[in-house]
Amino acid sequence: MNEKIKVKNIVPRCGADSLLPLMLVYMLYIIFHGHLSPGGGFQGGVLMAAVVTILYLGHGYQTTAKALSAGLLHDAEGFASVIYVALAMMGIAVGAQFCQNIIAGHGQIGDLYSSGTIFWMNATVGLKVLTGVGSIALLMLALVNQRSENEKG
Repeated sequence: MNEKIKVKNIVPRCGADSLLPLMLVYMLYIIFHGHLSPGGGFQGGVLMAAVVTILYLGHGYQTTAKALSAGLLHDAEGFASVIYVALAMMGIAVGAQFCQNIIAGHGQIGDLYSSGTIFWMNATVGLKVLTGVGSIALLMLALVNQRSENEKG
């Protein structure tokens, strides 16, 4: 057996690896179906805190920080903000009101894409909250990791 391989906490790691794909799919489901049922961009985005926590508990801080780049999360949050404002300004561009649903009427009621601009705005809110909460959770875990490193050494 290779002596360089350290096996620590195999049960939490396997549990995290089993739960993470399900959690990510559920998070996206909540975000993309928010205009059809209770939930939406904010609620789905907040589930990112659970994803970050499970990843941290299963794999530790180094893997979590590598998987969720703080810079990438920050850039994606800014991108989501710009897209949301652009979608909101579409109403003004066509002579309607700010945030008005100007492309309503496409699709059947109850379909995934049946609410026009609301679907896209909900998805961008989900991305914004997902990246913001992910960044905050990553920063909090960095502080916890730094404190535990200081207590060890």
